[in-house]
Amino acid sequence: MSKVKVAFFDFTSCEGCQIELTNLGETVFMGLLDHIEIVEFRETMAERTTAPIDIAFIEGSFSRESDRPRLEEIRRRAAVVVAYGSCAAIGGINALKNHQPDYADFVYGPASLMPHLASEAVKPISDIIKVDYKIYGCPVSKAEFVRVVSDLLHGKTPTIPNYAVCVECKMRETVCRYALGDHCLGVVARAGCGAPCPADGVPCEACRGFIDHPNLPSLEKGLRDKGGLPADRAATKTRMWTAIYRSEA
Repeated sequence: MSKVKVAFFDFTSCEGCQIELTNLGETVFMGLLDHIEIVEFRETMAERTTAPIDIAFIEGSFSRESDRPRLEEIRRRAAVVVAYGSCAAIGGINALKNHQPDYADFVYGPASLMPHLASEAVKPISDIIKVDYKIYGCPVSKAEFVRVVSDLLHGKTPTIPNYAVCVECKMRETVCRYALGDHCLGVVARAGCGAPCPADGVPCEACRGFIDHPNLPSLEKGLRDKGGLPADRAATKTRMWTAIYRSEA
């Protein structure tokens, strides 16, 4: 029986999710290779392919119109497309530029006019091509990635959590940051990470994005009244990984 052909592609990103996958460890990685054939993965191999692909994993957000044909070609060749990592799934940190009209001048100064730095508003990959599944996180969880691959190999639909990080904090018996006089975005953040940050005394920053239909006005009120943040800070606190959701400049 032939192995499932898998390819990895990257767009606007730090490529940290690809690096995270190289940290799976020999036992896990070699176990995967018993069932899949990696035909393209720029971080680890020089080979490229133009043949059909069973599963294409795409890292990074869309920020250049010139990348559209490449994305469309990947979609045409791939039976299944998975956007993995928050940049690909929800725009990620890159989407902060959407709230900074003069970002290029701000970041690069006079060099901002160099052609290779030209880009447009950031979008998640699903805004450009049909995406079958999304794996959230910055970077992705290695365990979740392996589980999703296993589900796909077994013909199962991967289940990605759509409940708040608060649920996982309760499961870990972690004291709520708000009870400690701190702030936290876990009340609207998508779970699946295991809530390690609040357990280590660090507020959740929603690196996996929001649950569906988050009550952001209520969150901002909580950030002000319970978290002690000033109104302007409460209104923009969610932008780090979820700027794509917020339309205000």
